[in-house]
Amino acid sequence: MAVTEAEMESPPLFDYLKQEIPMDDLLDYASPKRIRSIDFVKGFAIIMIMMAHIAEAWLDNDWLFAYAVLFCGLDILGPSLFVFLSALSVIFSIKNKEGILPNKVIRNRVFSRGLTIMFIGVIMNLVGLNQAVYRPPFPLMLWGWNILMFLGFSQIASYYALKLKKFFRAIIGGLIIIVTPGLREFLYLGKDTNLLIGILHFIVTSPAPQLTLFPWLSICFISTIFGEYLYEAMIKGTKQDYVVLYRIFLIWGIILVIIGISLGLRLRNPDNMEINEYVHLYLFDIMNQQDYYQFQGIPEFLIRGTAGNMFYNLGAALLIIAISFFFIDLRDGDNRFIRMMIYYGKISLSLFLIHLLFAALFVRQLNIIVFLIAIFAFVAFMGFLMYIWNTYANGVGSPEWIMVQFSRVGQKTGQQVKREIRKTEAAIRHFSQMIAIKKKTKLEKMEDFLAVQKEQRLEELDKKEREKRVEKFHKQMGYDEDKE
Repeated sequence: MAVTEAEMESPPLFDYLKQEIPMDDLLDYASPKRIRSIDFVKGFAIIMIMMAHIAEAWLDNDWLFAYAVLFCGLDILGPSLFVFLSALSVIFSIKNKEGILPNKVIRNRVFSRGLTIMFIGVIMNLVGLNQAVYRPPFPLMLWGWNILMFLGFSQIASYYALKLKKFFRAIIGGLIIIVTPGLREFLYLGKDTNLLIGILHFIVTSPAPQLTLFPWLSICFISTIFGEYLYEAMIKGTKQDYVVLYRIFLIWGIILVIIGISLGLRLRNPDNMEINEYVHLYLFDIMNQQDYYQFQGIPEFLIRGTAGNMFYNLGAALLIIAISFFFIDLRDGDNRFIRMMIYYGKISLSLFLIHLLFAALFVRQLNIIVFLIAIFAFVAFMGFLMYIWNTYANGVGSPEWIMVQFSRVGQKTGQQVKREIRKTEAAIRHFSQMIAIKKKTKLEKMEDFLAVQKEQRLEELDKKEREKRVEKFHKQMGYDEDKE
């Protein structure tokens, strides 16, 4: 099929970026199209994250302990679940575009999204919104594994993890979790005496060890395994495939939760665990800022970053997804609450970034009763704000809009390169048709040879025939050539 010049033309980059983004692309970015439970769980997770952050800022000192107790027990519903879902969703970003876009463009989309989120994480480190245990001088202060920093990194790491087979991903993910406690202890003890160990500790743990590189890197390997199962079931789309998927998530969720609890039953407190290495322990002191009950420690499987906690979080995430999948996708559950959660899940990144702007409104001012009223009103307000933003402003300027724009830059570049290649190929093909000499086969060469030989024989016969006629004519005229 001929490609016209008009089809090959591409609008300038800035004109291209001015084109309106379809709302479906803006809301469904990196989300599965037919499995609604994933966005439901993501919406639930982002609401819990918003509630936790706002509670830490708004609750007064008399009720701050309630935040610490709930946050310690329900951390599985917050960052860990959100990161698991984000890493799991990378496979949808890749698989949905395979065969449509070149592999390099798909890679650029993942990288642009991941690096943009990491850049926002760097800004959080710069302004101090990262729970840093110490603040190094600039530019070292830009580095820190806050949730956004790792969330962006997990996008890129998951892209490369997908290149491995499921078995190897499971082995690598499990090994990372198992060796991490010893590795981090070794790095922590040697960081002040050995420069190389100090550099490695800075990279792995960082000044803000919220979601440290180890063991959280394991999520990128393990979540993509279940992401592939999810994608395969979505493509097949049969009830039986959904049932099998539900059982896989449920069984492995139970197994991992049991492993996590078994490994992390020991109570930990700042006396027997380094709080600068495991900052989740800061909740222990806040939990005891009340006269009702004095906690002796926090079970290790509830302390973020320990081996037991990682297995427990992974299992809990699978169980939550399995339960949601059962009621929403298998049972076709649909009501206003489910649709609301799905919508929150589709705008989760925007909600995460924007809600932080409101944390300073009522610092340490609200008791528990007023806070409960305020927090539910705040969550509703955030959803309403994003609805107005997306409906009447087409989401322009929102974090999700920025993510899509960055990915479109990569897509635009890839499409332009592809068009230029097509132009070049068309020109070469046209030029070749003008100057190319058809290469003859052996049979054609033989036919040409025989034709030449035949022509030569005919010429010789004609020559002999002419000579005979001339000789005969001479005899008739009495002309004797020998006498001459």
